[in-house]
Amino acid sequence: MSAPLIVLAIPFGAALLLALVRDPTWAARFNATASLATFIAALALLAAPRGVDGLLFVDEMNAFLVVLTSFVACTTSLFSARYIAHEIEIGKLTALSQRFYHAMYQALAAAMLTALLTDNVAIMWVAIEASTLITVVMVSIYRTRAAIEAAWKYFILASVGIALALFGTILVYLAAQPVIGEGMEALSWTHLRAAAARLDASVLNLAFVFLLVGYGTKIGLAPLHAWLPDAHAEGPTPITAVMSGLLLNIALYAVLRFKLILGGNAAALSPGPLLLAMGSFTVLFAGLMLYRQRDIKRFFAYSSVEHMGIVVFAFGLGGGAANFAGLMHLVLHSVTKSAIFFAVGQIAQSKGTQRMSELSGLTTSHPALGWGLVVGVVAIAGLPPLGLFMSEFLIVTAAMAREPWQAAPLVVGLALAFGALVTRIQQVAFGAPRGTQSPVSGSLIPLYLHLAIVLTAGLWLPSPMVAWLRGIAASLGG
Repeated sequence: MSAPLIVLAIPFGAALLLALVRDPTWAARFNATASLATFIAALALLAAPRGVDGLLFVDEMNAFLVVLTSFVACTTSLFSARYIAHEIEIGKLTALSQRFYHAMYQALAAAMLTALLTDNVAIMWVAIEASTLITVVMVSIYRTRAAIEAAWKYFILASVGIALALFGTILVYLAAQPVIGEGMEALSWTHLRAAAARLDASVLNLAFVFLLVGYGTKIGLAPLHAWLPDAHAEGPTPITAVMSGLLLNIALYAVLRFKLILGGNAAALSPGPLLLAMGSFTVLFAGLMLYRQRDIKRFFAYSSVEHMGIVVFAFGLGGGAANFAGLMHLVLHSVTKSAIFFAVGQIAQSKGTQRMSELSGLTTSHPALGWGLVVGVVAIAGLPPLGLFMSEFLIVTAAMAREPWQAAPLVVGLALAFGALVTRIQQVAFGAPRGTQSPVSGSLIPLYLHLAIVLTAGLWLPSPMVAWLRGIAASLGG
């Protein structure tokens, strides 16, 4: 079996086997083991030959994202084991629900990895649609009125977005057909990239608008983000961590692939200004909306909207420095935000609430958990010496040098978000403890492992990692 096929075979096979495992404890262990095996296979992918292998392909960009996705999925599966078991203990989930959860977790990993590794843009669309459907049913797993409403809203809005992305994919095929010919080759990303200069520019322009709006809905770009806060607030916290840390990246990956096709056609519109405008507006909008949130998971969901806006802005700016910073920010946001949701999930379980007005004094009542959340918020706010400071600094300086007027709303949005994060973390982490003081039920290892990575990235990046990111940044163009 080829390396990418092994990466996909593990979660697909694990999903089928987990559907048959009745014992909840063994299901949780098997889910974590399968996720670890996928991560190891992803690391082996780094040494695999680059190029196309049937419907799959490997290049530096998707190998990079496969490693990130499998790593966060692995640590989240470890967090999931005790989290979901606790939900059964308190009666929020049944043993059957847990069995369903672990099987769907592996199915979600398989869908995300398929979207990253396929060379076929239609299969990529199918995989992203599959990830949407899987997360819809996982958001509704509690079967409460609020969870079902959030899942329904997510299903409607994301499906509309995915339908628009499908129409954009069809338009790309129509543009490719006269040049490449009929059949699968006209849907192959590598063939499309090679023939980009000869494709009909007017059709490509129209296609990219549909693709950006369609996949932009899944990325969570404002004003297309409306599904995201509800889905994050009502679903199980491990799925919230996966959605915020990974699923948004998959849709962004699709946009970047099509951006490269447009970039290869001199007569096509430049996608950069569109990405800059949507990115800066998203950061500014999310920064304002953070002040209105009262639910802690909704609060950090809007933080995810903000950071996806930052990444989109960076890739819209283009060039080596901005692309490098965008890639760095993408990684560190995934690692940091999943860590924050690990902390938030245990806080909600210990306190029995997600309302920030009922949370305070966590550094006193649950010091290890409370200080972990504080470090996570310091990181996501972009303060030194943590890694997101470096990526945000690089993005802002690149913008000031190349697009100073575009940099203004970005900086204002960052300042607004910083103020909201500092205000809320003071309220939640410090002061007199409030509410129930139940002990922490799960492991803090995934939380502190992620925070250690973010701190290390802020202090030192290994030379091979820098060279790898620079190579990917150069391949993304201007």
